[in-house]
Amino acid sequence: MSKQTEMTIAVVGDVHDLWEAEDAAALRHLKADLVLFLGDYGNESVEIVRQIAAVDLPKAAVLGNHDAHYSASSKGQQKCPYDRAREDRVQQQLDLLGADHVGYGRREFPHLGLSVVGARPFSWGGSSWRYRQFYRDRFGVKSFQESTAKMMAAVKSAEQETLIFMGHVGPYGLGSQPEDPCGKDWEPMGGDCGDPDFADAIVQSRQVGKHIPLVAFGHMHHRLRHTQDYPRKRVVVDAAGTVYLNAANVPRIVDTGTDRLRSFSLVTLAAGQVKTISLVWLNQAFETVSTELLYANQSSLK
Repeated sequence: MSKQTEMTIAVVGDVHDLWEAEDAAALRHLKADLVLFLGDYGNESVEIVRQIAAVDLPKAAVLGNHDAHYSASSKGQQKCPYDRAREDRVQQQLDLLGADHVGYGRREFPHLGLSVVGARPFSWGGSSWRYRQFYRDRFGVKSFQESTAKMMAAVKSAEQETLIFMGHVGPYGLGSQPEDPCGKDWEPMGGDCGDPDFADAIVQSRQVGKHIPLVAFGHMHHRLRHTQDYPRKRVVVDAAGTVYLNAANVPRIVDTGTDRLRSFSLVTLAAGQVKTISLVWLNQAFETVSTELLYANQSSLK
């Protein structure tokens, strides 16, 4: 099977209940070759996940902290609006997504020459191992080290040399300022809220010969809490040439009164390199009304 040399990857950051039937149509208008869904569909919003699972395009998905809002923590369990003894909405979401859910797993796209590997699902981020019982019972994982090992099992079984990594939370190491991709923007300000197990998996993946052009994640919203003067830093490139994209543009759908606009992050991948990343807004007629170029690889544009 011949591999596609240039492709468009649509990245959908934190949904937070803002997903509609028109979004699937918009993805088709954008001619997306692959769609990455980064979690936080709602507070265990099974019906939103059902709609996303029905998107008829090549896709991969992870689940975020809000997708286990009433199940992972004792505080959340106390506020749970349904009977957890009779209903398991976390498992319902996993079942709906099926093989498209790549948290601690992988999805193969041989026609694109890619394997997509998922980081730890349902992550809250940070350097403390939280929600021990949840991760032990759901995934048999009891530490960051075991979490990295679970990701690496997926990496080592990946069929393609080129990997795209995706997670709800980004990896540790992208900066500790409030405006950095995983930076803490609430009091006390500052601190890296990235996932250390994710960072370790990226390093180990390179050691086993994998090429990683893109790491996509969300969780830390573009709109900063402490200032409206500028948004969060959304793209970082490391020394190995891997491009890290925070795609958490929230809210991703805006009603202007005369139109309804929806946003997607679009990544162009060519010859195993990220060529461009743009944040685009489409109107109700699926026309692009705004394009913000977030990244351009000058060498790949020549």
